[in-house]
Amino acid sequence: MAAPTPAPGGGSASAMASALAAGLVQMAAGFGDAGLRDAGIRAAQLRERALELATGDLHSYEPVLVALRLPAVDPDRQQRLARARSDASRTPLEIAELAAEVAELGARSAREGSTYLDGDATTAVLLAEASCRAAVRLVEINLAGAAGDGRLARARELALEAASAREQTLAGQPGSGPSSQ
Repeated sequence: MAAPTPAPGGGSASAMASALAAGLVQMAAGFGDAGLRDAGIRAAQLRERALELATGDLHSYEPVLVALRLPAVDPDRQQRLARARSDASRTPLEIAELAAEVAELGARSAREGSTYLDGDATTAVLLAEASCRAAVRLVEINLAGAAGDGRLARARELALEAASAREQTLAGQPGSGPSSQ
């Protein structure tokens, strides 16, 4: 991650954070009653997918770099760059979708699960929200100049969903209100 190379970068880091968050949800849900088992099962599926996305993101930005290396006078440069950026937004958008779902599962685990695992469930929600927001920012960067692209609105909705999960989770915990800040 720390190597001076384009990848792995923010997308892979965001996916890894989602995988960690999903693992915490899976663990917290595992201590819950039968009603939370489905959350644990879904978290396990999301954790596996997040790890796949972390690997897949390693190559998703390469076409953008290739297009950027084209001479500025190349008549196809702008079109290739726009296409490459559009394609490069797919993986971070999927990471954002996954992370928002993990945040919601974490909020559910915090709400319905063991109070002894509130810290773990809350950590999952906060990691997932950060992952979602980071992935959304990557989508925004990749789709800059494509204001009409519906994926921008979708990405921003996902960030709001993850933020809502965070707010719900923290609202139900001692010491988390406005007077504690």
